[in-house]
Amino acid sequence: MTLSELNPQPVWRNFAMLCAHPRSSGNERLLRDHLVSWAETRGLAAELDSGGNLIIRKRATPGMEERVGVVLQAHLDMVCQKNQGHPHDFSVDPIRPLVERGWVRADGTTLGADNGMGVAVALAVLEATDIPHGPLEVLFTLDEEAGMTGARTLQPGLLQGRLMFNLDTEDWGELYVGCAGGVDVTVRRHVNRDPASVAFVMREISVTGLKGGHSGCDIHLERANAIRLLARLLQDARKQTDLRLVNLRGGSLRNALPREAFAVVAVPACDENILDALAQVAQDQYRLEYSGVDEGIKVSIEDHGSGTVVRAADTQAVIDLLLALPHGVRRWSHVIPGVVETSNNLGVVSLNGELEVTLMVRSLTESGADELAMSIEACARLAEATAVRSGAYPGWVPDLSSRALQVAQGVYRAKFGLDPAIKVIHAGLECGLIGAKYPRIEMVSFGPVIRDAHSPDERVEVESVKHFWELLIGCLAAVPQV
Repeated sequence: MTLSELNPQPVWRNFAMLCAHPRSSGNERLLRDHLVSWAETRGLAAELDSGGNLIIRKRATPGMEERVGVVLQAHLDMVCQKNQGHPHDFSVDPIRPLVERGWVRADGTTLGADNGMGVAVALAVLEATDIPHGPLEVLFTLDEEAGMTGARTLQPGLLQGRLMFNLDTEDWGELYVGCAGGVDVTVRRHVNRDPASVAFVMREISVTGLKGGHSGCDIHLERANAIRLLARLLQDARKQTDLRLVNLRGGSLRNALPREAFAVVAVPACDENILDALAQVAQDQYRLEYSGVDEGIKVSIEDHGSGTVVRAADTQAVIDLLLALPHGVRRWSHVIPGVVETSNNLGVVSLNGELEVTLMVRSLTESGADELAMSIEACARLAEATAVRSGAYPGWVPDLSSRALQVAQGVYRAKFGLDPAIKVIHAGLECGLIGAKYPRIEMVSFGPVIRDAHSPDERVEVESVKHFWELLIGCLAAVPQV
């Protein structure tokens, strides 16, 4: 099957259009400008705010003018991840969606259902002529995945709606009323280098084949972190030979669990076989440890060319730091059972001129985020490194009296005969930042079933998209009068 054969057809047609437009974080402007033209050809008012966010307005359908104004909100960018060796260029190539057994996925890359499905349903509402709704505004933000830049720069005073449906969650049957806040921490350390000795040979160690995933939605699944596995192997090798680092790289985004990590190392020529033996032992050990969770782990060794080597003391300091930095769930919530309160993702590492490590802390509480960030800073000091916080964003405090929640609950019960689950999500949503600019807006978030977001295994369930669409148009019709 193809997307054109799926229902609801207007939603999938718009999603196919999104797949045809490259939209990595920071490079959404061509898509945004296309949507400005798209809106104008349909007689819809389109406006860009000072931060580059797009607001499209649509008049109420006849007889609905006195309903409370609604804002639909989604972000235009997507996380760009691909399998090792895949030729896809996210700056120019379209996403290639595939329909398989009730799911849509991409061919070796992220799909962009996060948050493309939210954008697609909003566009389908905007172009429809047979969906009743009150005054409607659609807010498309930029750069959500890389730092929520669009929500941060959103101008106050532009949005008139009092109810907001955020379309950026990934579990059908659940209505979200709160989310974690977060902060990025970047650790840097200088390393000293020497020319490579002729008595040493160079090898590249690769740790690949991990599932990865979303650092908020999937952190509790305890999948493997490629950076941490690589650091363990490097430390095991250091116990047996005078291994020196040449360069190091792992992970690609602060909010994606690292799927791959690579290190070029120098070892004495007389010990070159040690790495091959350790790689096999490590692969077997890691697969056993992550049996049922992350079973595709692969560890390999290849020859490599020349380069300067990091001195022994600095090599050890780098490895120690990567082993000491926290990763995973720090604490579960005692207030909201089954929800992660605080976590950290050891997301990206690079070692060229200097070591740089990027981490993303998430927490439902400001104090929890601060405590974990302080732990990272302490590790950095012990390693004679620096740690700098940036990109902090607030959480979204739950409001169970929200009229947006009440509307969504009522429509869900009427359409599907069940009570939806009311939840708080550990991932970051833009609702906290938007709510700070527009404190009178009442919000709820919902979406279809999306699995393995932020990884090449990302997929969206077709049937849940239909339900997502039905819930949204039902909510628009059920919005109360002013």
